[in-house]
Amino acid sequence: MSQDIQVIKKDGIVTIELTRPEKRNALTSAMYRVMAEAFQDAEADLSVRAIIVKGQGGVFTGGNDLADFLGSPQFGMDAPVNLFLKAIMTITVPVIAAVDGHAVGVGTTMLLHFDKVIVTQGAILSMPFVDLGLVPEAASSLLLPRKMGYTRAAELLLSGRAFTGDEAMEYHIATDIVDTAEQAYELADEAAAMFAAKPPKVMRQTKQLMKGDTTEVWERMQAEGALFAEALASPECHEAIQAFTEGRAPDFSRFTA
Repeated sequence: MSQDIQVIKKDGIVTIELTRPEKRNALTSAMYRVMAEAFQDAEADLSVRAIIVKGQGGVFTGGNDLADFLGSPQFGMDAPVNLFLKAIMTITVPVIAAVDGHAVGVGTTMLLHFDKVIVTQGAILSMPFVDLGLVPEAASSLLLPRKMGYTRAAELLLSGRAFTGDEAMEYHIATDIVDTAEQAYELADEAAAMFAAKPPKVMRQTKQLMKGDTTEVWERMQAEGALFAEALASPECHEAIQAFTEGRAPDFSRFTA
């Protein structure tokens, strides 16, 4: 169990809270493993009716902890990050996210697999993969065009620009927007209670029917993962990370495709 994540089960509802605000809730391999196990356990436990995911300290998550990834890269199918991505792809329990503050990289792409996404007016979502010399993950290269159309998805993924909670609503990433984090957490609790009051078997069956065959999604996750691992070791990624640590703009002019 990681001290950077709190997992609580009560009244059939599992709450997963990222508790690493001093590092903007950036995700390490240990944290991915805890989250993967929490999702797997919830799927296996027929008493679980809903899952809530949220972050502590005014930030959802700053995305991957790059120092952790670079220090001990893990990209096999049994790597914690891949176990987590497969778990959120296959979960049939309803999942609710309460997003306040920054949701960077996987902090945004994981939301594509959830059933109710509540954002605050202060939420800032972004997928700056290309700016880091990386490719998208969590099958976002497949799911985003389906959700918002190719040109809008291309604008977000190729520019890496941040966008607001209002835009997340417009782009069909979020389902609800509220003013404050407290309101987001309250609405998440209410939604979880509503889901918990429904017939559990048909709730899971209905979600499974909507998901359909996830083979294509899993294949895209694997393809993205292979390219992500390759890109992480690339000179472009090295330049992006070095520029970030030095507080300057990266210079990609010397690189070719």
